[in-house]
Amino acid sequence: MKKLSILLLALLSVISIQAQIDRTSAPKAGVATKLNLGEYTKFELKNGLKVIVVENHKLPVVSYTLSLDIDPIYEGDKAGYIGFAGDLLGTGTTTLSKDQIDEKIDFIGASISTSGNGIYASSLKKHSEETLALMTDILYNPSFPEEELDKMVKQTLTGIKSDKDNPKSISRNVSQALMFGKETAYGEGTSEETIENITIEDCKNYYDTYFRPNVAYLVIIGDITVKEAKKIAKKNFAKWEAKDVPTHAFVEPKSIDKPVYAIAHKDASTQSTISVSYPIDLKPGTPDALKVSVMNSILGGGSFSARLFQNLREDKAWTYGAYSSVRSDEHLGTFKASSNVRGTITDSAFVEIAYEMNRMIDEQVSEETLQLVKNSTAGSFGRALESASTIASFAVNIDKYNLPADYYETYMERLEAITVDDIQAMAAKYLKPDNAVYLAVGDVSVTKPLMEKLANGAEVTEYDYYANKVVRSGVPVGLTAEKVVANHIKSIGGEEILATVNDVAVHATLAVQGMELSMNTYQKAPNKICVETKMGENLLSKQVYNGSVGKMTAQGQEQVLEGKMLETMKYQAILFPELSYTEQGYTLEITGVDKVDGNDAYKVIVTNPIENATTMYFDAKTGLKVKEVSVSEMGSSTTTFGEYKEFEGIKYPTKLTQSMGPQMIDVNITEVIINKGIEDKIFE
Repeated sequence: MKKLSILLLALLSVISIQAQIDRTSAPKAGVATKLNLGEYTKFELKNGLKVIVVENHKLPVVSYTLSLDIDPIYEGDKAGYIGFAGDLLGTGTTTLSKDQIDEKIDFIGASISTSGNGIYASSLKKHSEETLALMTDILYNPSFPEEELDKMVKQTLTGIKSDKDNPKSISRNVSQALMFGKETAYGEGTSEETIENITIEDCKNYYDTYFRPNVAYLVIIGDITVKEAKKIAKKNFAKWEAKDVPTHAFVEPKSIDKPVYAIAHKDASTQSTISVSYPIDLKPGTPDALKVSVMNSILGGGSFSARLFQNLREDKAWTYGAYSSVRSDEHLGTFKASSNVRGTITDSAFVEIAYEMNRMIDEQVSEETLQLVKNSTAGSFGRALESASTIASFAVNIDKYNLPADYYETYMERLEAITVDDIQAMAAKYLKPDNAVYLAVGDVSVTKPLMEKLANGAEVTEYDYYANKVVRSGVPVGLTAEKVVANHIKSIGGEEILATVNDVAVHATLAVQGMELSMNTYQKAPNKICVETKMGENLLSKQVYNGSVGKMTAQGQEQVLEGKMLETMKYQAILFPELSYTEQGYTLEITGVDKVDGNDAYKVIVTNPIENATTMYFDAKTGLKVKEVSVSEMGSSTTTFGEYKEFEGIKYPTKLTQSMGPQMIDVNITEVIINKGIEDKIFE
């Protein structure tokens, strides 16, 4: 009985204590203490190479990161060459080909990568000697193979094609240019022209000029002692020759003294990718840096509780997410708030973003809100400390930005000392809704009137992917969609020649996610079609319509087409549908003049009787079709047409690119055979 009484007394004591706990508010933080972040060692070789060593003996792995500390470089009419130079480092040396390097890396299970800013290598400690031999061979003896540059140029040009249809890429290019100016290192962008201007000599010159030890850090992390690291550094990097490296003055952008309203076009977009951005003078490690970071976390720093997220998503249901970011930089940082919203509420979303920015300025946040964010920030910082690479990056930052030696050790103290007054002061200093670039990327027919409403009389300027101003000309008086299509027919050969065509075979190659495929298309008047896609001799898919029955075969499975799928294929099977749009029941509407690759193009919406609408763009000068956009249940698909060539008096585009979301397909038409007699059995 005595034991039972004691247990009951203890239980009642616990209940009493719990009843006294106030669960309506977050617990107060304890006294912040100075952190012991772990040790690192720094030393410098005679050639000026700064070496930082962080021991971590948990795993038998060692990594070596060589990074340059140089000024931002304006690349001009060869924009992209620095990235190419860095990538080319790893593609061969004077003693090893790329394949040989890759084979050696794979054999020892190492990892080596190169960039315009340095070289990274990692492996098990027992393979450090072989890894360093490869790393230093790449550093000292790069061969810069011409054929590898050619591959990079081709891949990058394909990437630009994809980016031109990507609203995020468009937004990035335009906002950077408007914030910093296109003629600066921070504001310039790459283009097909700048990429094609790059030569091997440009890459070699960059390497020879900037890959120097006196402007570099070597960070060694892992299962290694300082004594071992010093021996390795001297053995492998002491012979690296120092040399004066050019400096580059940072070009200050023009100040944004009033809101800038900008739009950019994205075909068939139902959404707008919106951003509010501007430069800020925020250097790493300054007293404001941590305070601004906490202020931004409250505004839109990524959590569900951030104000932008709560407003635009939880309250308005306009988006899946809305965020803001602040980036410090030794020259000039940036603030950016962004979201993807329904196109029809583009202006309203901007109003709400500006409202939340102003609310941060005008109203103090609550102590509870601030404490929750500080707790979350402290947790993130603590988790980051579990990585030895974090300690190494801290060491580099302390040296690079001349920070106090205990800057990171006092992080928790400085974090906990932040007050609601500090947050409001940072908002007043760094949130500038009246001095920002308001950019919306979407269908300009929707966004332009909304942005004009938002601008309230101020200019709204349209930009293309390259951040060039777009000046749209109106549709000429008397021009109709029918006349545009008639001009296209004339430009590809004329109605009389097209009417003589009974059958056509088109042979093409496709590049899809690195795979090389072939595609053969057979058409026979009036409406028979067969499309075969192969990998080598293996048939991947086949679509056939014989004038009444349609079938699709893939992976050995055959499907007879019905309903809308059958009707769609019926219209696709028409040999030259432009010749009989009226007879086939199509409707045509010219809706304006757009820019396609910088040239005016008439925008014509073509709708077939089953209500499948395709937006077609015809070059205003040549009459040729240069682009079309179609929308289906699967999303929008954009196809561009280029390099028209003549076959039997008829012009066909020989270069096509089709994009659907992130998927990009390049089509190269190699042969067009006209009126050679295609047998009907091919359509069965």
